[in-house]
Amino acid sequence: MMVETTQLRPGHPISRVIKGGWQLAGDHGAVDRSAAISDMEQFLDAGITTFDCADIYVGVEEMIGEFIADIRRRHGTSVAEQICVHTKLVPDLTLLENIQPSDVEAIVDRSLKRLQVECLDLVQFFWWDVSLGNPVEGLGVLKDLQAKGKIRNLGLTNWDRPQIEPFVEAGFDIAAAQVQYSVLDRRPAGGLVDWAAEHDMQLVCYGTLAGGFLTENWLDQPDPGFQFANRSLIKYRLIIDEFGPWSRFQALLQALKTVGDRHGVSLSSVATRWVLDQPQVAAAIVGARYARHLPKTLQVFSFSLNDEDHALLDTVIAQADGPVGDVFALEADRTSRHGSIMKYNLNSNPKDKVLGADG
Repeated sequence: MMVETTQLRPGHPISRVIKGGWQLAGDHGAVDRSAAISDMEQFLDAGITTFDCADIYVGVEEMIGEFIADIRRRHGTSVAEQICVHTKLVPDLTLLENIQPSDVEAIVDRSLKRLQVECLDLVQFFWWDVSLGNPVEGLGVLKDLQAKGKIRNLGLTNWDRPQIEPFVEAGFDIAAAQVQYSVLDRRPAGGLVDWAAEHDMQLVCYGTLAGGFLTENWLDQPDPGFQFANRSLIKYRLIIDEFGPWSRFQALLQALKTVGDRHGVSLSSVATRWVLDQPQVAAAIVGARYARHLPKTLQVFSFSLNDEDHALLDTVIAQADGPVGDVFALEADRTSRHGSIMKYNLNSNPKDKVLGADG
């Protein structure tokens, strides 16, 4: 089947499903590093040409860099250039007040070295607290590096219109905003979608499968509470709690399963297709670690949702309590249960602890 593609900007084609990298980073359990790198080629061969990572996803830029170098060595530069990598630049919270332009450029240069490329396709900028330091100057450094040829296009992540608008008004061309968007979390539809359309900015969406909760694995399962082995599951379990009681989440899974059975696909493919069909969405990030997940990942391109499907899903979604408010507003509150599980200084301290953790 043909993988859908789109362009963030002229000359910047992406696959509409992006292979996510957070699941390959620390705090997500054991990862078979060599297998994960080797399996990336199968995603590329299938047409999933775009990979997402970040400077704070410990070890992931290096893994993708090894993959690119191996493809370049075995198949040549022309094949390696089909690989599109979206990374992020997330200066540590403790550095924001005093960070210098040279520090920002150093992070970019480090990503170039890790990824073993001469130009970063997309750098998605994030600043933990816009009240600290000078985030406009920080993004200005990236714009200068774009002019130097080190960056192709600029993006932002985890912000809504109030945080993004000052950058657009300052003249920055923002190709994409990476935001959490799923059948569980529809906060981008609260205003960001329409505003993004007016400003030629597309959405790249993560959390599409809620860290694996939007899969058959959780259908008809009892409420597990909040004790999990990794922060990804904790993060999305909190989102489920905003959506409503566990029984309502189960009703959503059942609706997704019903739709999937109609089309002969998994409920996770239905959840991904729902996101791809939302206005202004360029792509959905799916955190498949290994190629064994590839066949199910590709199902999303084998069917379309019809009016009956949408009506069934909308019936459950309409009952949701939340999440409400701006994109990332819950997570941006460092005193909240959403914000307190974040790690804010992973660049300088890869073993950084969550807020309130002992030690």
